[in-house]
Amino acid sequence: MSKVEVKKANSFSLNISNIAPDKSISHRSVMFSMLANGESQITNFLRAEDTLNSLEIVKNLGAKVIDDGTTIKISSDGIKEPFEILDCGNSGTGMRLFCGLLSSANGHFILTGDKYLRKRPMKRVTTPLRSIGAIIDARDDSNLAPLSIRGASLKAFNYESKIASAQVKSCMILAALRADGVCSYTEPELSRDHTERMLKGMGADVVVDGLKTTIKPMKNLLKPLVIRVPADPSSAFFFAVAAAITPDSTVVLQGITLNPTRIEAFKALQRMGADITYDLTDDKYEPIGNITVKQAPLHAITIEENISWLIDELPALSIAMACATGTSVVKNAEELRVKESDRISTVVDGLNACGIKTTEYNDGYTVTGGILNSATIDSDGDHRIAMSFIIAGLRCGMQVTDLDCINTSFPNFFELLEKITEISHSKLDLE
Repeated sequence: MSKVEVKKANSFSLNISNIAPDKSISHRSVMFSMLANGESQITNFLRAEDTLNSLEIVKNLGAKVIDDGTTIKISSDGIKEPFEILDCGNSGTGMRLFCGLLSSANGHFILTGDKYLRKRPMKRVTTPLRSIGAIIDARDDSNLAPLSIRGASLKAFNYESKIASAQVKSCMILAALRADGVCSYTEPELSRDHTERMLKGMGADVVVDGLKTTIKPMKNLLKPLVIRVPADPSSAFFFAVAAAITPDSTVVLQGITLNPTRIEAFKALQRMGADITYDLTDDKYEPIGNITVKQAPLHAITIEENISWLIDELPALSIAMACATGTSVVKNAEELRVKESDRISTVVDGLNACGIKTTEYNDGYTVTGGILNSATIDSDGDHRIAMSFIIAGLRCGMQVTDLDCINTSFPNFFELLEKITEISHSKLDLE
């Protein structure tokens, strides 16, 4: 197991043009290429463990992939039954979306993942899929991977989800594209909408009306996807928090998707007092631009709406809360408990170890701002917990263990961090 020690940072001014490409869009770009008639071209693809696993799965499903290191070209004449078990690594996005894609394909497919992914709940997609005719078996009454999928004919559906989840919604949209009639999906609040935007750009008949999405089955294959993956706002947000909590600091984050469902955490940080501006530079599949963050005094905030828009950024936002004046509140965020770790518990335990007062609830927590103290934090194999507390170390110094998980989403995280402060790596002797 690896460990990093982060030194307290001085003020900095940084312009970052190589934030990790967006993970969600990278996953979708290779998957959706399987639905296209012709060659899709993807540049600035995230070359991290999770997304490379999705690319490998697409290869195992029969796609022809040409990768010159800059552009990935994918062409397919249909999903083929694979010889290999399909390994999603640590990615819930990969596993849940592939469930929707494969549930109507001819063949038998096995989806698995690492020890953390095999503990994450899959019933949220297997139950609605099975209700429309999908043949899926798994451990714990079809809840835990590995998942066995036998392609079947799917019935049209009108599904009302009890949770706002882009993964569940995307899974069901992919299933709807091959169902036997017009389908609809309704959610309690609008979740991230990359799937709808990208598929519409490829020619799919997907109509969004408020919280309801209507999908007509594909009559023909879709247009090839030609996309440059924008930088990931979830990854960029770590450095937004770094600037927000470090006195007299500024960071410019270039080429970020400015999709409203993806920058809610920046809006929350802005409401806390951080000086943040946005500059739109492009708008094709996604609005893209630059985000500038300048340090300013932070105050407490309550987070209880649009939770699905900032669910991934809440651990990092909690570090800003720990540096703010007053008591911040997070509500309606029970989804945090079924991420790569139970992020409510891991955030609260980590902040407590740093001397910050918290209160834990079933669906959230409170954070009372104070003086962060140096501590040793175990990430529990969760990349966002690891990076959040490493960023906290810019304020007070920090030691964080179990770091291999960072490679699943942000391979150049430490390269960028070294532009701000001194860090040292070591291996822990577990014997």
